[in-house]
Amino acid sequence: MPLAQPNSSRISKRFAELRTSGELGVVAYITAGDPSLDSTLKFVRALAEAGADVVELGVPFSDPLADGPTIQRASERALQSGTTLAGVIDLVRRIRQSSSPANEVPLVLFSYYNPILQMGLEKFASAAASAGTDGVLATDLTPEESEDYRRILAAYQLDTIFLGAPTSTDDRLAKIAACSSGFLYLISRTGVTGAKDALPDDLPALLRRARGVTQLPIAVGFGISLPGHVSVLGGLADAAVVGSALVSEIAKAKSIDAAAAALAERVRSFKEAARHGLSRREVAP
Repeated sequence: MPLAQPNSSRISKRFAELRTSGELGVVAYITAGDPSLDSTLKFVRALAEAGADVVELGVPFSDPLADGPTIQRASERALQSGTTLAGVIDLVRRIRQSSSPANEVPLVLFSYYNPILQMGLEKFASAAASAGTDGVLATDLTPEESEDYRRILAAYQLDTIFLGAPTSTDDRLAKIAACSSGFLYLISRTGVTGAKDALPDDLPALLRRARGVTQLPIAVGFGISLPGHVSVLGGLADAAVVGSALVSEIAKAKSIDAAAAALAERVRSFKEAARHGLSRREVAP
């Protein structure tokens, strides 16, 4: 089954740098097109300048099953503004043409599989790669159904990122990791996305299980919303994925500039926690 192999993508290089420095990475998720693609360009610039290590651009979808209310509403706003997968890919091209740190930040398209399938795998992979995309996470695509997807994306040097969950057995985690490149995205808890006050008590055990089946960097997402979460993860994971906490800043901001400033402030607080939290150590299996 495995086709994915670690490569020299911006993602792999960034995680190698983080490992060398012993620093936890911050992966910032925002929904592309919320409230417009032009505003998303400003947001990505702000996130990159504030120190985000990877930026995930959510492709809005009409039935976002894995997402909680905050990101569901962002997806609705993005769809209402006319955002499409093709538009998000064009946004990536515009980001790469930027003169700010955004032109070098690793970019991941975070999508449900239907828009990708509708575009056509070959067309999608070619367009995404030529625009400057580094990786793709198709939320609802299972390893068993992903062979064509992985083969075509690998041909265009796109990392294929898959989700592991607390309910995944060790064998299942191994299968998911074998299909992944760039990093393994580990869901911290069952349920949908959304900010939480505390991380699950069983998260260290889940990370130990994942460490036992892969050498890939591990990013933990779902519920990461406070700098304290990042401080704790600094001793366990390679990166923290922050999504709903950032998307909510966009929703409540009075203007695009205010939203960009709020995003930058939040990312800086997470990076500060990452640098001053627990030093990174391997978790024994």
